[in-house]
Amino acid sequence: MSVGLSFRIIESKKKLGNQVKFLRYEILLGFVASFVSVTASGSDIDAQFNQAVGAGIFWSQDNEGFSTRRISLEYSPFYRNADWLTGMRLTTHKYEKNNWSRSAQQLVFFHRNINPATAYGWQLNTGLLVQEKGNLLTLEGAYRRALTAYTGLELLVNRDLVETEKALDSGIHFNFVGASLERGLGKRVTLLGLVGRQEFSDDNARNHGRLKLIFQPNLDSGLTLQARYRTYTSSTGNTANTYFNPARYDEAMLALGWRKKIPGWNASVTGGVGQQSIASGSNTATHLLEGSLQSSPDRGYTVRVRAGFSQSAALNGPNYRYRYLLSEWTIPF
Repeated sequence: MSVGLSFRIIESKKKLGNQVKFLRYEILLGFVASFVSVTASGSDIDAQFNQAVGAGIFWSQDNEGFSTRRISLEYSPFYRNADWLTGMRLTTHKYEKNNWSRSAQQLVFFHRNINPATAYGWQLNTGLLVQEKGNLLTLEGAYRRALTAYTGLELLVNRDLVETEKALDSGIHFNFVGASLERGLGKRVTLLGLVGRQEFSDDNARNHGRLKLIFQPNLDSGLTLQARYRTYTSSTGNTANTYFNPARYDEAMLALGWRKKIPGWNASVTGGVGQQSIASGSNTATHLLEGSLQSSPDRGYTVRVRAGFSQSAALNGPNYRYRYLLSEWTIPF
């Protein structure tokens, strides 16, 4: 009798676990249905919409042998332009390091509604990421609006995996919320500040702070001189080398930026050099180089290409080097 009772208890636990799992999917699908319904309704539904298909490729690699590859396909049933669209995206993730590898699949529902002239508006990506160490509801969102004629506010949220070999093996993820304030100080100077809180699933937490001062020597040249500072503090250093986690990290950087409109395209390049310190240690050098190219709205289709290189600190020392390449296409029909 005790064996039969134990069996029924085990079966009841299995059923309860399955019900919880299905409930998570129902909550996600219900949220997505409501999200698409709200997006498609209201004043914007009177506008003429197209449909669009898109694809994207992301690749990154560091000097420790860890690489990431993502291939995505997306469909937008509501498409006005590259800054106003609603749809879904399917992404395959592949992580590799030496003889170790892991893969994941992710389904994301997204909406973007941004004014290209001011960059004000909002965007939201929410979905389900499935990998061997468990499923994760992911979220990435931003809302940006003007507070005054010279002040802008941006609210940020992000929920995703920590992408290192040991963190992926342990299924560690993080939740981040933050707010950024932008203030124009005359026509040539802009000051930006950010504060954020990042909580990890291994009970670690970080407080983030960033400052950026941007000076335009000539308003028509597209050239900017930038002074940047970022810092964070961690609540615990006991993460078993799962990911880079100093008690405190500081970086100060001077950067040079340039933006240029060329026929049919918008291009930008940023390069910087700086100094970093880790938990009151000695200063070491950091470097940054990024570039982007995006098609103009009058082309009809959208092409975005972005690439970058950085050198900073990581688990194995201060000379961690990281490079990435991102390419995205969207074609309306």
